[in-house]
Amino acid sequence: MKILGIETSCDDTGIAIYDSNDGFLINQLYHQSDLHNFNGGIIPELAARMHMKSMVQFLDEIFKKKNIMSDIDLIAYTAGPGLTGSLLVGATFACSLGFFLNIPVLPVNHMEAHLLSPMVYLNSIPFPFIGLLVSGKHTQLVYAEKLGQYKLLGDSLDDAAGEAFDKTAKLLGLKYPGGPSISKLAQMSINNKLYFPRPMIYHSNLNFSFSGLKTFTANIIKKSNPSIEEKANIAQAFEDSVIDILLIKSKKALKNTGLNRLVISGGVSANILLRKKSKIMMKNYFNGEVFFADSTLCTDNGAMIAYLGFLHRKKVKNTNLEIIIKPKWSIHNIF
Repeated sequence: MKILGIETSCDDTGIAIYDSNDGFLINQLYHQSDLHNFNGGIIPELAARMHMKSMVQFLDEIFKKKNIMSDIDLIAYTAGPGLTGSLLVGATFACSLGFFLNIPVLPVNHMEAHLLSPMVYLNSIPFPFIGLLVSGKHTQLVYAEKLGQYKLLGDSLDDAAGEAFDKTAKLLGLKYPGGPSISKLAQMSINNKLYFPRPMIYHSNLNFSFSGLKTFTANIIKKSNPSIEEKANIAQAFEDSVIDILLIKSKKALKNTGLNRLVISGGVSANILLRKKSKIMMKNYFNGEVFFADSTLCTDNGAMIAYLGFLHRKKVKNTNLEIIIKPKWSIHNIF
């Protein structure tokens, strides 16, 4: 079975074809980071326009490949959550192509695709497990009972972790996306004595808040007019704080549920410090395992959408060409 996956939730355009026997035949991704770095952040209308341009180019390339499109059994596309204009581009292309090829089209949840992306190369992760979804727009803790059934344990009340990285990087004069830029600068820190607050770690709930940490960091930058060495120390202190918050909350979720399996996914899951500390935590406190997606699948991509379409293939009864987008589609309400 071959599934075409289309991802256009935010600012990355992803196209992939997953073959249940041979794996990925195509996995292409177009990043808009140069455009948004120039503008100092994502402008939704420009992101949607770039999706249209890159989607046409991708599909033109795929159509030129022999016998690939004629063998597609299902098209899966991101229906939400995400930016309305970007989602609409992907949904329209998916349904138009489904009509042309006379094959079913399946709208899928972007966050569920992230959550299960580690399974792409691991084949399977035993349910139940705790999922930490951490990206530019979402920071969530999820109890994954089984495929398609998830309970939201904690959510971001304001800025998501990835968003806080982006905004702090901008304050430090670094490039978008902010996560990799801050991590790179943090490695230059020497004899750092800075310690930043860890908001909400003593709260009984599992929600996240990073806006206060961002404001705290912004105030330090504005007051001190830091040198490059001081910026490195700020970057390290900020990164340490974010990672500690994520793991303290994850630890609480694991204790509350009695589970010893943790899945960390989303763009921020590529962070080296997060991976290192989470492995230590799972080994020392839970005698358990932590799972990550392959580094190529941490950010938004078509591969995870195609794979999720494969997992949910049995729910497709017949051809459905209704254009469906759900910009605020929550993972706890998949079906």
